[in-house]
Amino acid sequence: KTSRNDNSSRFGKFIRIHFNAAGKLAGCDIESYLLEKSRITQQQEVERSYHIFYQLLQPFVPDMKAKCLLGDDIYDYSYVSQGKVTVASIDDNEELEYTDSAFDIIGFSNPEKWDCFKLTAAVMTCGEVKFEQKGRDDQAEIKDMIIPNKVGELFGVNADELFKAFCKPKIKVGTEWVTKGQTCDQATNSVGGIARATFDRIFKWLIVKCNDTLIDKSMKKVNFVAVLDIAGFEIFEYNGFEQISINFVNEKLQQFFN
Repeated sequence: KTSRNDNSSRFGKFIRIHFNAAGKLAGCDIESYLLEKSRITQQQEVERSYHIFYQLLQPFVPDMKAKCLLGDDIYDYSYVSQGKVTVASIDDNEELEYTDSAFDIIGFSNPEKWDCFKLTAAVMTCGEVKFEQKGRDDQAEIKDMIIPNKVGELFGVNADELFKAFCKPKIKVGTEWVTKGQTCDQATNSVGGIARATFDRIFKWLIVKCNDTLIDKSMKKVNFVAVLDIAGFEIFEYNGFEQISINFVNEKLQQFFN
């Protein structure tokens, strides 16, 4: 949700509908541009993050919260509760029903569907990882391992190794690998960066999987008709880098008709 739109896609898409030489439909594909990742870790007070985060706490899929290690209160997840947590025109439980059935209709396997839900839950859980300073050099350490263990389990990796990389990342100096200390702010920013990048990669993977179902590989593609849907022009009190980029692209696109 943005201040102007309850259901804004926040990414650009170019959709091609392909035809063969005889003019017969041969499938379609979707290209994506510039998914707005900043929204994953912060929203303005009249906005809401991507709807999927709020769907995950709904009752339609009975074992969702247990499998995704989620609690009942959306306000326990700071990444997704800085703005609105409900939207008047959207029934999140009904939307979860549509999301869950869409996975099955498009042909995702059960493990693929659950990996998707779990990774999305991991992204919102990352916001609750807390670091504390140890020693003189402000070295960040994990406060306790309850949340990090959940994040590790959802990501399918060893939590100790994962958080060692956040607190004491290895960097290459010449031919040697050395361990670099991180402050609490640096470690927290790293977790946010990984959360945003993870969401971005799930999103792009979903598009690849959807494209697989939309194309008829046996037919030759000769012509296509395409629609470009990109960049919602909005001006706010505070415009972040992504919004300025979007508005700039929009100004440039005014010269083109597609």
